[in-house]
Amino acid sequence: MTAAVLKKEKQPSEKQPSAVKKEHGSHAGRHTGLMALYHKELADHLRSKRFLIILLLILGTSIASLYGALNGLADAISSDSNFVFLKIYTTSGNSIPSFMSIIALMGPFVGLTLGFDAINSERNNGTLNRLVAQPIYRDSIIIGKFLAGNAVIMIMVFTMGIFVGAVGVLSTGLIPQTEEVLRVLAFLIFTVVYMDFWLGLSILFSVVCRHSATSAMAVIALWIFFTIFMSMVANIIANAVYPITTQYEAALNTMNNYTLNLGLNRISPYYLYSEAVSTIMNPTVRSVNVVTMQQLEGAISGYLSFGQSMLLVWPHLTGLVALMMVAFGGSYIGFMRQEIRN
Repeated sequence: MTAAVLKKEKQPSEKQPSAVKKEHGSHAGRHTGLMALYHKELADHLRSKRFLIILLLILGTSIASLYGALNGLADAISSDSNFVFLKIYTTSGNSIPSFMSIIALMGPFVGLTLGFDAINSERNNGTLNRLVAQPIYRDSIIIGKFLAGNAVIMIMVFTMGIFVGAVGVLSTGLIPQTEEVLRVLAFLIFTVVYMDFWLGLSILFSVVCRHSATSAMAVIALWIFFTIFMSMVANIIANAVYPITTQYEAALNTMNNYTLNLGLNRISPYYLYSEAVSTIMNPTVRSVNVVTMQQLEGAISGYLSFGQSMLLVWPHLTGLVALMMVAFGGSYIGFMRQEIRN
């Protein structure tokens, strides 16, 4: 009887190492499956003709913007000779937009191209069932696809940003200051987050819509709305709530009209990103909100330091990250709750 009691007491201690080993094996299996899917998706992106087309498109527009900036650099320096290196990214010339403007416009295109068929194409081809049947966790599929798209975006953004800066330095002989390098780095980080939002949104529509063409059209419609029509809608709503048709109404409602218009425009990720990078790349911008004449009294004109500019745009970065997390969180929840059958 004593031997039986001792045997029972040893049973929990004998099972505990195996339970710990099983738990570690579970974490290792999750990590292995996620990394395998990540490398597979990344390789598919980098080897696809779609990636080559996007890369050539961004490269061509970057070269065109760099050409315009170099042609208009003399006029930009004549008006302001400070922070010349940043003008390579912000100067436009000969009817060619600046590199910063082109990225703000083309960034959503890169994100939606990488993710609009991430899930529905696999479902329509019948490969999603086989992928889920593998000994991997289901959430590793959607996370791996997002991380692979994010890696492609980071490679593309930092490659183009460094390329433009390097060509600008070689062409002009400029030596960038440390603060200018930090501002360009912050600009590229904002760009990655901005494109990641559109990547997450396109994956969301890929989960919701069964056909790739439908998800692509839905994301393109949102892209066009936020880029072109959102400012018109914000202006109409602001004028309806705070009309400024007469001189009396203008004197009474101008401040409220502008504040409401600005707040509605900031719902758009395009406006949020454009305002943030304009503040970072232009040290003369001292405020992103309404400034009254009383606030301007006694103010000393000058340039903001990099840290002060980052304090101004910190809410913009928080908003872009939140939008990205909401977009990807919606795609994650939708995919995890979805029935995967042909």
